[in-house]
Amino acid sequence: QEQLAESGGGLVQAGGSLRLSCAASGATFSNHAMGWFRQAPGKEREFVAAINWSGGFRAYADSVKGRATISRDNAKNAVYLQMSSLKPEDTAVYYCAASRFVSTIVAPTSLRDYAYWGQGTQVTVSS
Repeated sequence: QEQLAESGGGLVQAGGSLRLSCAASGATFSNHAMGWFRQAPGKEREFVAAINWSGGFRAYADSVKGRATISRDNAKNAVYLQMSSLKPEDTAVYYCAASRFVSTIVAPTSLRDYAYWGQGTQVTVSS
C-alpha cells in the first residue's frame, strides 16, 4: 500500500528555519509530481509548493515565495520542503502529497490533482 510519511515539524521561533521531509513507501513516486500543502485550524487546506517529477519545474504559493524551497531525491523516494524566515502565520499541519501527473513538466497547485496524502506534521511558529 502506498504511503507518504512526513517528518521534521515542530516548534520554532519566528524568523527561524526548518526542513520538512516526506518519505514514500509501498510504491515509488519518482515519476510523480509532488506537493506540500498546509492546513491551519479553522481554515481550508492550501497549496504551499509543488515540484514536477524531474525537479526541473517548481511552483510556490505567494505566501511562501522567497522563503520556501521544494526539492526531491528520486533515488531515495523523498521530497523536502525547506522554509526560512518563518512567521506565526506559517503555523499549520503540513501535508505531503503525490500527484496524478506522471512524467510531465507540470507541478500542480490544486488539491484535486493529488491522489495520495500523508498524515501531516505539525509546524508551530511562536512570535
